[in-house]
Amino acid sequence: MKEPENGWGYSPNDRREMHEFIPLECKRLLEVGCGEGTFGRKLIEQRGIEVWGAELFEEPAKIAEKYFHKVVIGDFEKTIHDLPKKYFDAVVFNDALEHLVDIYQVIRGLKNILADEGRVICSIPNFRYYKNIFQIIFKKDFQYASHGILDYTHLRFFTKKSIFRTFQECGYEIEKIKGLHGPNKWSIFKSILFFFLGDMKYVQYGCSAVIKK
Repeated sequence: MKEPENGWGYSPNDRREMHEFIPLECKRLLEVGCGEGTFGRKLIEQRGIEVWGAELFEEPAKIAEKYFHKVVIGDFEKTIHDLPKKYFDAVVFNDALEHLVDIYQVIRGLKNILADEGRVICSIPNFRYYKNIFQIIFKKDFQYASHGILDYTHLRFFTKKSIFRTFQECGYEIEKIKGLHGPNKWSIFKSILFFFLGDMKYVQYGCSAVIKK
């Protein structure tokens, strides 16, 4: 996969790499920040999962409604209280968690809507991505952008270490974490660098968390 100029490495609506985090036994799934429903629609077509969506903006939500079981429109930090209790086998945030104001309240609140053995599944931008860090160190700049890790709508920034800590503090355990969208071509410099600083080569981390017993 060629790494594009925006630093993401995929079409913004195509999250096939996140399918591996969805358990095979998952029957009911909620996607937060579902947009037009591209991700959930694939799961419906391929695995017959009942998919719900939560979307802030009405226009893309109306498109997702054509495919999903139901779409809740509005600020998820408020609409989470309208969702059925102990219902979802998985709640998915594909680059959505970092847009929320109070992630701790939301992550803890998910316990109310997750079924037994339910999972929180996230794709989260990696602040320590090497291009991002090089810009800060060598260009001495922290410049927000219209997309990518420094998207101006991001309210939170994460590293691999802080992903673990955030979920632990909210009463979860990370059962799986995987770097996403690392560079394909390796120079000697990058090989040496990433041997010591391997977390810096990934644009994002995909993870799955379960409630602590």
